[in-house]
Parts: sequence; C-alpha cells; structure tokens
Amino acid sequence: MTFPLGLASYSIAAGAFVILLAVLAIGWQRRLQGTLLMVAVALSILWGATLALNAAHGQIIGTRMVLLAELARDAGWIAFLWGLLWQARHLQLARSGEGLATPTQTPRRAGPSAEPEHDPAHLPGSVAVSGGLGKPLVALGVGSLVLLLALAVYLGVQPLLPQAWVRSDIILGGKLLLVLIVLLLVEQIFRNTSTEGRWAIKYLCLGLGGVYGFDFYMYAEALLFRQVYAGLWEARGFVNALVVPLIAVSAARNPQWSLDVYVSRGMVFHTATLLGAGIYLLLMAAAGYYLRVFGGDWGTVFQAVFLFAALMGLAVFVISGRFRAQFRVFVSKHFFNYKYDYREEWLRFIQTLADGHRQEGLPVRVIHALGDIVDSPAGQLWMRSGGRHFAQVAQRNMTEPAQTSEPRDGPLAAYLLETGWVLDIQEARQCPERYPGLELPDWLAESERSWLLVPLKQESELLGFVLLAPSRARRIINWEDRDLLKTAGLQAASHLAQMEALQALSEARQFEAFNRLSAYVVHDLKNIIAQLNLVVSNARKHGDNPEFLKDAIGTVENAVSRMNKLMLQLRSGDPGREARPVNLADLATQAVNDAQGRAPEPELEHNGGDCPVLADPERLRSVLNHLIQNAQEATPDNGRVSLSLWQDTRQAYLDVMDTGTGMTPEFIRERLFRPFDTTKGLTGMGIGAFESREFIRALGGDLEVWSETGKGSRFRVSIPLAQQQTTPLPLENDTTSQ
Repeated sequence: MTFPLGLASYSIAAGAFVILLAVLAIGWQRRLQGTLLMVAVALSILWGATLALNAAHGQIIGTRMVLLAELARDAGWIAFLWGLLWQARHLQLARSGEGLATPTQTPRRAGPSAEPEHDPAHLPGSVAVSGGLGKPLVALGVGSLVLLLALAVYLGVQPLLPQAWVRSDIILGGKLLLVLIVLLLVEQIFRNTSTEGRWAIKYLCLGLGGVYGFDFYMYAEALLFRQVYAGLWEARGFVNALVVPLIAVSAARNPQWSLDVYVSRGMVFHTATLLGAGIYLLLMAAAGYYLRVFGGDWGTVFQAVFLFAALMGLAVFVISGRFRAQFRVFVSKHFFNYKYDYREEWLRFIQTLADGHRQEGLPVRVIHALGDIVDSPAGQLWMRSGGRHFAQVAQRNMTEPAQTSEPRDGPLAAYLLETGWVLDIQEARQCPERYPGLELPDWLAESERSWLLVPLKQESELLGFVLLAPSRARRIINWEDRDLLKTAGLQAASHLAQMEALQALSEARQFEAFNRLSAYVVHDLKNIIAQLNLVVSNARKHGDNPEFLKDAIGTVENAVSRMNKLMLQLRSGDPGREARPVNLADLATQAVNDAQGRAPEPELEHNGGDCPVLADPERLRSVLNHLIQNAQEATPDNGRVSLSLWQDTRQAYLDVMDTGTGMTPEFIRERLFRPFDTTKGLTGMGIGAFESREFIRALGGDLEVWSETGKGSRFRVSIPLAQQQTTPLPLENDTTSQ
C-alpha cells in the first residue's frame, strides 16, 4: 500500500502552521491585528488537517467539507489583509486630523544621514493609505463577505437542490474570485506601503502572493477543463508549508501587529550556519561521489582530495571574522525588525568594559567594546591630556597618525560637543552638506582607515572621542547604529571619567602621604630643636656643673639618634612601622622624667606592675611626651599635672590629667583633632593631637578627651595588651607625635 502524497503534503502544511501559531501565541498581546493573524493561521491549520484527512479517507470527509475548509481559510486571510489596510487608513485619517505631516512629508531628524522618526506611520510595515481608498476598501470588504456567505450557503443547500443546479463551475468561479480578492489586497498593501516599510512587509506579500498565485493558476485551469489537476492539488500543501517562514519573518518585523515574536539572533545565526554547513557538506559529498564514480582509476584519489579541500574551505569560512560579520549583517537585515539585539549588545558592551581580567587597560577596552558593535577591528581613543589638546592615549590594531594632537577648542571638538553626533568620515567628505558647520582636520580628512568618530561626552564636557576603522563587513550606518553608538559612547565616557577621577585621587593620596610625612618630620625637628635650645639656655647657668654636662651630653645623643631616625624615614618615605612588645609603665616613667624641669612637674600614679603593649616604643613615648607637654602648657605653674596608669583583662589605660584652662565641647569636636589647626601661633604645627590619636588608633586603641572650661582636661590613652593580640598590628596609618 502506497502512502498518499496528498496526506504527506497537507499534513506538513498543517504542522508548519501549528508551529507558527505557537510562536505567535507566545507573543500575543491581545490586539486586533495580531488576533486576526492568529485566526488566519488557525483556519489554515484546520484547512490543512481537513485536506490531509480527505487525502487519506476521501469517502468520509467529502468534497463539501473540503470546499468549506477552503472558504474558511480564504476568509481568515482576507480578514487579516483587509484589517491591515483598514487600520492603516484610520491611522492616516487620525494623523491628518491632527494636522500632522503626510508620510512623504514626515519631518526628518536634523543631522547627518537623518532617518524618519519613530512615529506610528513609519513603523516597519506601516501602510500609507490615501483617503480616496476608503470607499473601494469598504466595497471590497462587503463584496468579499457577500461572496463567502453565498458560496457557503450554496454548499450547504446543495443536497436540497435539483441535480441540474449543482454545478462545479459555480464553485470554481467563486473560488477564483476569492483568490483574485486576496491577490488584490496583497497588491494594495505592497503598493501603498512606503519604501522603508516594504522591508518589513515584503515577505508577507511574497508568501501570500505566491500561494494564491499558485491557487489562481490551479483554479483557472480547473475552470477551463472542469477538473482540478491532481498533481497541482497534491503540491499545494508543500507550497503552503514553504511560505510559513516568510509569514513568521514579517510578523517578527512588524511590532505594530502587537506580536512580540522573539527569536534569538544567536540561535538564528548558529542554526543558519549549521544548516548552511550541512547543505554544503551534502553537496560536496554528492560531488565527491560522482568524482569517484566517473574518475576512473583516479576516482578515489580525486574524491579524497576534493572532500579534504571542501572541509578546509568550510573551516576557513567559519573561522573568518569577515565572513561571520557579513553573515551576521545578513541575518539582522533579513530576519529582524531591528538590526541589534539590544539586550545582548548591552550585556556584551558592559562586560567588555568591566572585564578587569583582560591584560588591556580600560582605554583599549573602550575601543574594543565600541568596535564590536559595528564589527570594527581597529580604532583609537583620543582624550584630553590636561592641556589644551586631545591626544591619542590608546589604540587597537591601528597605527598612530601623523597628527598627534587635536586642539580642545578646535572646530572638530566644538562640533562634537555641540551636536554629539556620530560622524561617518567618508560621508562627511562626500556629502559635507549633511554636516553643517563641520570642518574636518587634515589628518582626519586624508586618512584612509578612518570610518566613524564616536564622541565621548560627560555631561556638558567633551572627554574625548573614539576613531573606528572600517567594519569587516560592508554596512550602511543608519539611525539605529548612530543611536546605539552614541548611547554606548556616553556609558564609556562615564567609565573613563571615573578612571580619571580615581587616578587623580590616587595622586592626591600620594601627595597627602608625602605632606603628612613632611609635617611629621618638621614637627619632630621642632621638638628636637626645642630640646637642644633648652640645653643651650641652661648651659649658661650650669655649664660648670659636671652633672649638667653629663645630662646635656645624654640629651644631645638622644637628639642625634632621633635625627638619624628622621633621615632614615625621609630616605624610605616611611614614618616608621616597627612594632614590638614594650612596657607602657616604663614609657610613662620616661615621659614623666623627660618633662621634669618644666612647671608644673607631672606625677605618675601606678601600682608598679607591667603593662605590656605592642608598639614602636619611640613613637609611643613621643605621644606621651606630647600629651604631657600640652597639659603643662595649659596649666599654671601652681596647678597640677598627673598621670594614672592601670589595666583590665584586655587593655592598658593611661590618663593624663591637668587642672588647666580646659576646652569647650565645640573646640574638642571641631578643632582639637583637625590637622594644621593650632592655638599656639607660629610656635605650633597643629598636628600633634591629630597624629597622636591616629597612631593610638593604628595600635588598635583610642584617644579620648574629657574637658571642662576653667577646671581642666583629661586625655585617656587605651591600648590593647600585648598578650591579647594574636598577630602584630599593622601600623599603616601611624604617625609620629613629638
């Protein structure tokens, strides 16, 4: 038993329409035009299934059911096509009533290669219907409806009619009229669609025109010979299945149909590549087979060499960047309503900019990211150099031009800042009227590898621009490319501005560290000078006293040691980071002894036990000296300065108390720890309290202050005990206090 060809043909057609209906249903947004399309597709499924069953069980289905399915299918497509024209007419009347321009007068965006704005009448596939078509359109719709109802009624009452009234030419003639109506609607849609819109509607017109053109030939021949040719009838299913992809492409290209049909560009690209490669390999295998059959003794050799060459040729095309770029342009141009998959493009763009694992820096990544959008393999980044020029700061696969700078106040920079347009260099040379006011510099106008110039604007400032080399694939730059490049340029400019800010901050921190080190050194020198000055002044009184000379020599030795340490710090740029266990009680005793001879002399209260802490002993001793000296200077000679040392299970505490003038809460909060703010006039640096607190905090402790005006102050130093620290504390922010 042979398998009926008609069953296979119409089953394939029904299956193809089922797939199309599923795709349309996923993106259905419950709008009229999308609904009409889905109804037409559903009726086509019913038509295909009915004719397939008729091919398998003709005696069960019958001719009347087949003809009714034909009428239902025709009704669906007539309703959809008529709805397209009617919707476009209403849109045109609405626009005319609002006083808007006609489609041929649609305002264009000012600037180079201006494209129509995205108003509804210029969406892909929009039909620009003249007002005079209204009455014929209504008449066509009414005539179609009357004809369909008449044929349906005639088929329904056929069993009740006399045999003489049952004529096949009536059915064939009516069906031929319906086919002509569909072809007329298709012709009107295509003819009344703008040139730009035909890109989106042409596949629908081609598919339906082809299918109903085939039907016209079949029914015309059947009307002539009073019999439908079986071969044509069985081929119709395959013909309809072939046009389903064309209808799907038009649905995807027409968002105003309210069908969010999404097909991944990557999926289309890879699927088409695999399909093309498979067809190519089949053809090459067939050619190799014939070489082997007809090649005689050398046939096997010819076949092996030919197949190897075919595989190598396929590999060359697949790995070719130019081929992939051209094929990607072809897919975007012919299968999608927009050139770009904006989600994928933006994710790729941001990932390229943020990929810190690349060996190339951010400037090169900016060139790479912008170039990938238009398949440009090379480019240059020009940025402000701090002076009055833009200079090339990075390049990718592009040699440096003879001109190494471009004035920031030049005509090119002024034009980019004012307009923000993406410049097509070749277009600017050939059609300068599209770029009014633009003066291309000589180095750019004469360059053969200059293609696009993308401005990098940061708010109201031109940060720089990216010059891109020609694309791997020949492509025409339109409004979509320009908008995407312009938006990507703004994003890239923000990244570059952030990079500049971080560089400036890093430099500022380096200068801050250097200035702090200088301030610490000057502060230490001031204290050493004061110490030596005290020795000199006392030498006039006690120069003959051997004990004084012994103490003076010890003081000078200490000063020399500290000055050597300062010299070491200046050479290394490091204010000192050596930390080791030290007894805070011993340091407090030494600090009290250092302050003897200045009134009021400090007193230390302590139980005599050890208070081990982890610190640089010299620097911690300097902090204590500073606190004691400040207390003495704030206290009259008859006042009192005392130190109290104690500890708990975790920390050691040292209070430095005085009965001096005290401080207000505002002074403690706003001025005490502010660097370079001093109340000592020219004799003070204003960094002692600040660096003391920073050093103590670097040890893991803190410096707290309580004070009351007229009653005195208390400074409390708290430092973790050494045995509580499992690892030495890094003194990264420590400072010297003298």
